[in-house]
Amino acid sequence: MAELDKKYYKIKEVADILGLPASTLRFWEKKFTIIKPKRSESGRRYYTPADIERLRMVTYLVKEKGLHLEAAEEQIRHNHANISKRARAVERLREIRRTLVQLLEAANTRPGKRPGTDAPVDE
Repeated sequence: MAELDKKYYKIKEVADILGLPASTLRFWEKKFTIIKPKRSESGRRYYTPADIERLRMVTYLVKEKGLHLEAAEEQIRHNHANISKRARAVERLREIRRTLVQLLEAANTRPGKRPGTDAPVDE
């Protein structure tokens, strides 16, 4: 999970953090009452870390659990704390898996060894 160390994030930054297109974020903003980024005078959206956390919950419910938008909003309204914990846990497990896969790939590509085995490379 990316560390959110800034006060505000532009929509492109949030899209990159969440791995979603900016158009999805704009659409969800219209559909979910809990997503309300601040707007500049020119209309540019600025998301707070709290906004990003809410978007993570929506992403978890819609993309991972397969809920419809209305059902996802209802879940967030009635079970906010539990969903937030689960979304963070799923994201953390993904990070651990990525790290483990990288370690496995690094171990399998040691110099002098055939990839995927401990057998030496034939010369």
